Amino acid sequence: MVLDLVLIGLAIAVNPFSVTAFVLVLSARGGIWNGLAFVLTWLASFVAIIALVLLMTGGKPPPPKSAPSTAALAAKIAIGVGLVWYGERTRRRRGRRRKSSGMMSRLDRISPWTAAGLALFLQPWGLVAAGAATVVEADLSHAASYAALLGYCLLASSSLLAMEIYATFAPESSRVRLGRLRTWLEGHQDEAIVTVCLLLGLWLVGKSIYQLTA
Repeated sequence: MVLDLVLIGLAIAVNPFSVTAFVLVLSARGGIWNGLAFVLTWLASFVAIIALVLLMTGGKPPPPKSAPSTAALAAKIAIGVGLVWYGERTRRRRGRRRKSSGMMSRLDRISPWTAAGLALFLQPWGLVAAGAATVVEADLSHAASYAALLGYCLLASSSLLAMEIYATFAPESSRVRLGRLRTWLEGHQDEAIVTVCLLLGLWLVGKSIYQLTA
């Protein structure tokens, strides 16, 4: 479970859509407060989903080969296949420049409530679902499971937390460097999506099939 959560958390943390949007949120008027609303909503959604999964499992992993454990593995296979498909689709369409006009370019004046809604909208829900399917394996009778779940939430939010802290304590330099980060992400967005989706998707499919057949 721990390795899967680490990989999924890293994939969420480097998701170019949410990172780019958060840079724009920080660049807007009242960016620090808007960024705080974005981060808190982002974290709250992870906590809520984990709590819901643990409520369903009672804090104990289902027995191997049981219907719930098989369903969780099947869900991870489906999510993995979806990630591979999306990564391959992005690879084939790479080079077609997508303009950042539209919603992303209209973030110059937003409220904290809008930023909070944006955090929910931009959640990489496929990756979040993969995390939820993995949390099914958590055993709350062990302290290590609590540490793993906390680490997962923090890791998945680490890029946003780092940018929020940086913008709070070094507003001038962060504006320049985060602007460069946004430019770099917009130029390498497809490559990042392809790499993350293919690697994580193949991992989820391969490991879940092995667990089903072992």
